[in-house]
Amino acid sequence: MSMSGYAYGVSLGLMAGLAFAAPAQAENITVFAAASLKTALDQIAVDWNADADDKVVVSYAGSSALAKQIQQAAPADIFISASVEWMDLLQEQDLIRADSRTDLLGNSLVMIGYQAGNSDAVLDRDFDLSGRLGGGKLAMAFVDSVPAGVYGKQALTSLGLWDKVQDVVAQADNVRAALALVAIGEAPLGIVYATDAIAEPRVGIIGTLPAESHDPIIYPAALTTDSDNSDAISFLDYLHSDAATAVFEGQGFSVIARND
Repeated sequence: MSMSGYAYGVSLGLMAGLAFAAPAQAENITVFAAASLKTALDQIAVDWNADADDKVVVSYAGSSALAKQIQQAAPADIFISASVEWMDLLQEQDLIRADSRTDLLGNSLVMIGYQAGNSDAVLDRDFDLSGRLGGGKLAMAFVDSVPAGVYGKQALTSLGLWDKVQDVVAQADNVRAALALVAIGEAPLGIVYATDAIAEPRVGIIGTLPAESHDPIIYPAALTTDSDNSDAISFLDYLHSDAATAVFEGQGFSVIARND
């Protein structure tokens, strides 16, 4: 072999050796999370990513849409739902790891108004919802699938108000989309989580829907069965940390104590 050929062979060998020795890149931790978590979870992800090699990437949508994506084998490591029903369904289908499941947060449901001042109106059977709408729309997430919409329909039905307004409900893909309809003045009123109202300065809280008028609002979180990222459990644990708790509580969520 000529010297030039020998040098070329050595060079290829060194390159192959360097490629073999290069450390593996950290994997992203993909989180599918209910849209109502966006403000808080964005901050938590920033805090985590500042110190971690394995970066958190969050995809937000209605819990129902995210659950259906997981059913269709979308690549997610962690699912955080705004209702126990969608998590129950995935658990029944062995699509989440039951041993990792934890109840993370609680929330409340409020009626909001476009550029309204915060008030504490009594939302009961005597509340003149139709009159307050003034011929406009009531913005809600999908009332038959998205948790915020399901809870809202339950509450209005319990209060005897649903039949009066069901024909003027503007349904949106998720609760943040319903929030946006009110924030831009497309709908005078809407029903969202209290945490959504806190995150949007263009709306005010008209009143809180009675807790007994709808199912308890609980956010369960779990690892997906298909996740092969060994670091995902660390982020799931981090969601219960003091740092994450401070962010969640700052956005108006109630944090559920973890039972280990």
